[in-house]
Amino acid sequence: MSLYERARPLLFRLPAETAHELAKYGLRGVQSVRPLRRLVRSRYRYSHPMLEVERFGATFPNPVGVAAGFDKDAAVAPALADLGFGFVEAGTVTPYPQSGNPRPRLFRLPDDGALINRMGFNGQGMERVRERLESHGTPEIPLGINVGKMNTSDANEALEDYRRVFDRLSPFADYCVVNVSCPNTPDSFDESDPEHLRAIFETLEAENDADVPILVKIGPDSPTESLHDLLDIVEAEDVDGVVATNTTTSRDGLDSPKSEEWGGLSGEPLESESTAVVRAVASYSDLPVIGVGGVDSAESAYAKIRAGASLVQLYTAFVYDGPTTASEINRGLVRLLQRDGFESVEDAVGADLE
Repeated sequence: MSLYERARPLLFRLPAETAHELAKYGLRGVQSVRPLRRLVRSRYRYSHPMLEVERFGATFPNPVGVAAGFDKDAAVAPALADLGFGFVEAGTVTPYPQSGNPRPRLFRLPDDGALINRMGFNGQGMERVRERLESHGTPEIPLGINVGKMNTSDANEALEDYRRVFDRLSPFADYCVVNVSCPNTPDSFDESDPEHLRAIFETLEAENDADVPILVKIGPDSPTESLHDLLDIVEAEDVDGVVATNTTTSRDGLDSPKSEEWGGLSGEPLESESTAVVRAVASYSDLPVIGVGGVDSAESAYAKIRAGASLVQLYTAFVYDGPTTASEINRGLVRLLQRDGFESVEDAVGADLE
C-alpha cells in the first residue's frame, strides 16, 4: 500500500476543498526545495520516446496532462511536472480576483469515482498569475492557460475579459483555452451563441501577434448537430484545437449520496460520454483534440487517443489515486502501444476512426 493510499482516508475525512488546498500546499513545499524535487522526479517521473507528442508548436514529453481547475493560479505547475505529467493547464483565470460560489462547492462521490464541483471561477486573477510566472518562470513542460470571464460580466464585458487575460498571460503560454462551457457560472447570456463565439475568437486573434495557439473547451451535453455547428465556427475562425470535454450536468447511474448536488460532474461516469465527443469531433474535423473526462488509467487514456485525442487531461483521478497517477498511466500506455504495434502515441491517434 502506497503512502497516499494510507493517507487518503484521513484526507477524505476533510471537506473536499480543504483537502485540495492542503494538497496544493504540500506541492508548493515540494517545489521550493531542490533536493526534494530531485527525489520526487526520480520516484515519479517516467520518460519514454514513444510517449512524446508534437502539437501546437510544442513538444509534450508525454500525453497526460492536468486539466484546468486543479492549479487555477499556476502555483504548482513545476511540482506537477516533477510528478510526471506531460503538461499543465492553469486556470480558469479571470481578469480580477473572484471568490466564486459559496462553500461547500466541491463534493466527492467515492462510490462513483467522481467529483461534483460548482467552484464558479474562483481565483486570484490574471495579475497575480502573471507576477508568479514572471518571478518563478514557466514549468519545463508545456503550459496552457484557460481564460474566462468575470461572473458579473455581460456579453460585451465578457469579450473584454477574455481579451485582457489573453493579452496579459499568452506570452507565458504554449496554448490558451477559451472556456465557454462551464456549467457552474451564472447564465446571464448564452456563451455558445454563434455570434458571441465568433466575436470571442476575432477579439483574441486581433491580439495574437505571437500566434499563440487558441483552443476552445466544449461541453459533453450538446447534441451532434449543435456540436457540428460549433466546429464549423471554430474552423472558420482558424481556432487551433478543441478541448473535449468540460464537466457534465447529467446524473445518470450515480450511486453516491451527494450525487444530487448541483454543479459539474467529472470522473469515471463521464468517461464514455466524453470519449464519444472526442470521436465525434475527430470524425468531423481535422483539429487537434485534447480529451478530458474519466481518464483514470492507461486504458481510458488509450481509448481517447484511439478515438482521436492527441493529448489527454485528468483531475479527478489525481484526487483518488494520488502522486503515482501520471507515471502509472504513462507506463501502461507504453505497454498498450507496444502490444498493438504502434511506434508512438502519435501513430495511435484516431486509430479507431473509420
